[in-house]
Amino acid sequence: QVQLEESGGGLVQPGGSLRLSCAASGSNIRLNAMGWYRQAPGKQRELVAIVTRDGITNYGGFVKGQFTISGDNAANTVNLEMNNLKPDDTAVYYCHARNRFATVFWGQGTQVIVSS
Repeated sequence: QVQLEESGGGLVQPGGSLRLSCAASGSNIRLNAMGWYRQAPGKQRELVAIVTRDGITNYGGFVKGQFTISGDNAANTVNLEMNNLKPDDTAVYYCHARNRFATVFWGQGTQVIVSS
């Protein structure tokens, strides 16, 4: 079993930046991918960004260079740098991980609020 612990959410003004971090723990972890999804009120959960063990990244269509994901295989961590945040980026951000058996794990979520 894999546990995911997120940190870094909070309140930020429009145009500001935040860094989200997620650390995976458990026994015999070998993750094939880690990343972030988000869910805004009344909307479906959507992909923000994901990075594979080989360093391949995939971003949601809305990102347009605004966010950057990075992962550390040895430490089983993933970070998301978010810049030029907009009120539409307000959501609960969930850490996501997938192991070599394609089993998916989710974190509890961290709230990001973009508001003046």
